[in-house]
Amino acid sequence: MWVAIFGTVIIMAIGAVAYLCNRVYRFADVGKKIALRANRRLRMFQSVIGVLVAIDLLCIAVGYVNAVIIIIHLVVFWLLSDLLFFIIKKVRRAGFSYNFAGALAVMTTAVYFSVGWALAHDVRVTRYEICTDKAVGDLRIVMFADAHVGSTFDGDGFAEYVSQMQSYNPDVVIIAGDYVDDDTPRDDLEKACRALGTLKTKYGVYYAFGNHDKGYYSDSHRSYTAADLIAELEKNDVIILQDEVKLIDDRFYIIGRQEAEEARRGNGNRAEISELTKDLDDGKYQIVINHQPTDYANETAAGVDLVLSGHTHGGQMFPIGLVSDLFGLNDMVYGHEKRGATNFIVTSGISDWAIDYKTGCFSEFVVIDVNGK
Repeated sequence: MWVAIFGTVIIMAIGAVAYLCNRVYRFADVGKKIALRANRRLRMFQSVIGVLVAIDLLCIAVGYVNAVIIIIHLVVFWLLSDLLFFIIKKVRRAGFSYNFAGALAVMTTAVYFSVGWALAHDVRVTRYEICTDKAVGDLRIVMFADAHVGSTFDGDGFAEYVSQMQSYNPDVVIIAGDYVDDDTPRDDLEKACRALGTLKTKYGVYYAFGNHDKGYYSDSHRSYTAADLIAELEKNDVIILQDEVKLIDDRFYIIGRQEAEEARRGNGNRAEISELTKDLDDGKYQIVINHQPTDYANETAAGVDLVLSGHTHGGQMFPIGLVSDLFGLNDMVYGHEKRGATNFIVTSGISDWAIDYKTGCFSEFVVIDVNGK
């Protein structure tokens, strides 16, 4: 799937560059007053060089991945602007002396990504209230996922969000995966883990791995291994669950599922949810940490009470969320849903991976109040 996605993006990026070169080339022909005397080949050469220099400067400013995303959006907005001004030209029965379509496309792109940057970097708090007939009492959970430490904030920045989480006086904190990724510096990893160690909760901090945490590349690609990550977390009193179950205060269970991609990486199959829950007391509240919001049918059939996930980034860039829903890439992209007796919550994540913008959602951590008997 990832090969298809990246292949599509590359093809779109090449097409976008070609389109921009064409539009810059044609810009010289807008209005007879400013028509250049230079020959066509020279003008095309100047257009290509101008576009490539602009793209190179953009890559230096925001990175290659973000530059590609911005360029593709610029072309989409330019196409829409061209269509708009084509319609206006037909209605007014006259052309334009200036390239208003290009100007509108550039301004729209700038505003769009300025808002997207703010949505990605300004972390909000989303609250949910869950009611149950089980004798769990009142339980406050703070949950976050997809920190990808080093992306939109470093270790020190993450510590500030940990302080915000503490202000909600959580009974338990749950990390639903992708805490770090291949580009997280070791120094930021250590600072972020020390920040987790400052949390004061009644029942502790619990963590299940995401698909990025153990890395997609060899250990030599980053300055720490998966074992180092585990050691740093455990040194700061974070309890890691990999297909494991913890009974807390004889009131509720936390079930941490192994990351779904571990099997595809040759690290063995993860346990079925029915296997993890078969010996549990059904009278006690059951909370599942499952990084990827998949396997909903089996989790509903198992009768667990609450499933917490991340991974989707809430769709991140419009219209990815709509496409995911259309093709069923995940069981849910964002929000809260109840299926049978099971509540499912998917967070948009406290940060991003690779792309520093969110235009289909916003960054968040989640506060969940469970109200039981």
